[in-house]
Amino acid sequence: MKKLSIIKSLVVVLSLTMTSSVMAYQNGGTNDSRKMQTQVASGQRMKIQGTVISRDSNNIIVRDTTGAEVNVQLSGSTKISEKKSNPFRGAKKYSTDEVIRGLFVEVEGRGGSSGDLVAEKLKFSTDSQRVAVSINSQVVPVENRLGTAEGRLTEAEQNAQRLSGQLEELSQVANLANGGAAAAQKTADQAIEGVNKTNERISSLDDFEEKKTTTVNFKVGSAVLTPEAKMMLDEVATQAKTERGFVLEVRGFASADGSTNLNDRLSERRSDAVVRYLAQQHQIPLRRIILPFGYGEAIPVADNSTREGRVQNRRVEVKILVNRGLTSPSGPSSVSSSSSSQR
Repeated sequence: MKKLSIIKSLVVVLSLTMTSSVMAYQNGGTNDSRKMQTQVASGQRMKIQGTVISRDSNNIIVRDTTGAEVNVQLSGSTKISEKKSNPFRGAKKYSTDEVIRGLFVEVEGRGGSSGDLVAEKLKFSTDSQRVAVSINSQVVPVENRLGTAEGRLTEAEQNAQRLSGQLEELSQVANLANGGAAAAQKTADQAIEGVNKTNERISSLDDFEEKKTTTVNFKVGSAVLTPEAKMMLDEVATQAKTERGFVLEVRGFASADGSTNLNDRLSERRSDAVVRYLAQQHQIPLRRIILPFGYGEAIPVADNSTREGRVQNRRVEVKILVNRGLTSPSGPSSVSSSSSSQR
């Protein structure tokens, strides 16, 4: 019973040790003791004792009590037998397949060409075999589960990488879409702004701003322009040509001297004289001149009962008017060009 208890204790300890090693290996760790692996000189005779910690085909690694590891090669000529304690019976023979991890072995052989120990003899006890079998029965399922878990983790990592790539692509597409939407919105806003400005310009086509008003006076009963009046009209024509979209409003007036009919005709002759001078001397297109009109004695600017007042009423008023719709700063270039060509 005491022997069996010892065996069980060894099983537990070795199981825990190997399970930790397996987990470290599965997690990609590197066993530091591999750095202590012993190289056997070619042809060198060697005998070692230790535990089999791994096996790959006919190669096993044996770790001795100092932690040193030796790579051992098994072959068909390797004699594998029981290390018996009873000298009165024959030793059991084993095959290479029965050399498993966790087995405490005694190996004799010579160094090979690659620094391995080529086993000639390998022995292990029955108790050691039982321990190794027990260990493998616990460790192998753990390894399998760890292998499965590692496979799932690897698959999950690959899926996560794929998802990350897809998310990045979707993010790029979303950014492009947002940029396109912003550009479209900007274009729409600009279009709406342009329509609003155009509507404003159309609405203001019949809206004129007065830039300058000039009054020229005449002698009693006369519609002849004086030299002073011509100089004033010269200034009006010069300024008008610098304006965009201009028109001229010409209105003739008379004082209360004479009859009403006479004064109506006289005021018309005065306005006609101004229009003729502007057209002939300054080439102002007639389309730029609003239909001139004579108001006679109407709309006096001074008292007709005084000489000074009647002098002021014998007049023609010339106004330079500029179309607000055509001179808007935001007006289209085509309108600006057209206006320029009509100056």
